Amino acid sequence: MHLTITPPNTFRFPKPRGRRRSFGNLSRLGWSVALVAGLGLGACKKPAAVVMPPPIVMVMEVTPSEVPLSTTLIGQLDSPQNVEVRARVEAFVDKMSFTEGVEVKQGDILFELDRKPSLEKLAAANGSLAEATASLKKSETDVARLVPLYEKRAIPKQDLDNAMASVDVAKAGVASAGARVESAQIDLGYCVVKAPITGLIGAKQVSIGDLVGKGQPTLLATMSTLDPIWFYCNVSEVDYIAADAKSRKLGRSVATLPLTLVLANGLEHPHIGKFVFIDRAVDVKTGTLRVRAEFPNPEKSLRPGMFARARVDLGTRKDCLEVPERAVVELLGKTFLWIIDKEGKASQRPVKVGEPNGSNVLILDGLKVGEHVVIEGLQKVREGIPVHPLSAAQMAAMKAAPAATKSTKD
Repeated sequence: MHLTITPPNTFRFPKPRGRRRSFGNLSRLGWSVALVAGLGLGACKKPAAVVMPPPIVMVMEVTPSEVPLSTTLIGQLDSPQNVEVRARVEAFVDKMSFTEGVEVKQGDILFELDRKPSLEKLAAANGSLAEATASLKKSETDVARLVPLYEKRAIPKQDLDNAMASVDVAKAGVASAGARVESAQIDLGYCVVKAPITGLIGAKQVSIGDLVGKGQPTLLATMSTLDPIWFYCNVSEVDYIAADAKSRKLGRSVATLPLTLVLANGLEHPHIGKFVFIDRAVDVKTGTLRVRAEFPNPEKSLRPGMFARARVDLGTRKDCLEVPERAVVELLGKTFLWIIDKEGKASQRPVKVGEPNGSNVLILDGLKVGEHVVIEGLQKVREGIPVHPLSAAQMAAMKAAPAATKSTKD
């Protein structure tokens, strides 16, 4: 048998549940504070700096080339012959025998005017001529009859003289009447208006039934010859002297330089022109010289009044340095290029720019053969920073590589 003996004076205190619980909460709170502190310390650390690769830019190597020398003149086209067709007699328009805006031949009938008034004038003039002719015959008959009588002393000499004077007056009357007949015939001929030249006729200025030629010759239409066509412009004396000096260096004369006509839409006329007139003197008011060039126009595509530019070929210049126009940076009235040195660093260099050559421009000073110029990616470069230069071929190959990879995956 097993007995349990309880020692005397033994007392068991109750478990302090509330206090223990509070100590457990304090413990958990301490761990939370430690965790937050640890996170705070971790957040205060700076991330490692990311090194960006050098920007990729397209460059070109500067090489010498032969550049055509030219200068551009701005002017207006005109016809060698602009003929105004006018009515020369007073009459009403009866008929119009042409189509506006087409080419007509010399001698073609353009307008027909009312001929009745002219026919009436011609009939009256013929009547006057017949009357004058009859009067002349009578006077001549009188003289023939009086001469024998005068020889026989049957009449005084004064009667014979009067008869002979009447003959002279009658002859003058016949001449005057004949002139009136001729004038009436001319006026009758003016009733049929014909083309004075072969050329393009413009819009009619009158309509059928209009009265024309009253007081002054009325404009009926205007005609122009189109082949060849003329180009007029005013050249400043400075430009003329410069062009003359350049052409002389090449052993040529300004008057023999070939010209290319550039139209308003930028297209070039297929036929080469030449200078046909250079004025003798400079206009002291404008400081310009009047110049005219001639261009073949067999297609009749060029019309008077068109504005155009004439590019004068001055020859070629050797050992020129040129860059694309997009590579030139303008800042505060100066021009710069971005140059990449042997270490691959960019630097901005001032240059002197010459005349344009298509999409390129000449560099007169500040650039050397063999240097590399940034032509694309100008916005990526900064002074002194390294770049990754690529040629145009390398840039095209790099752009084509991702496309080829994507096509293979697909």
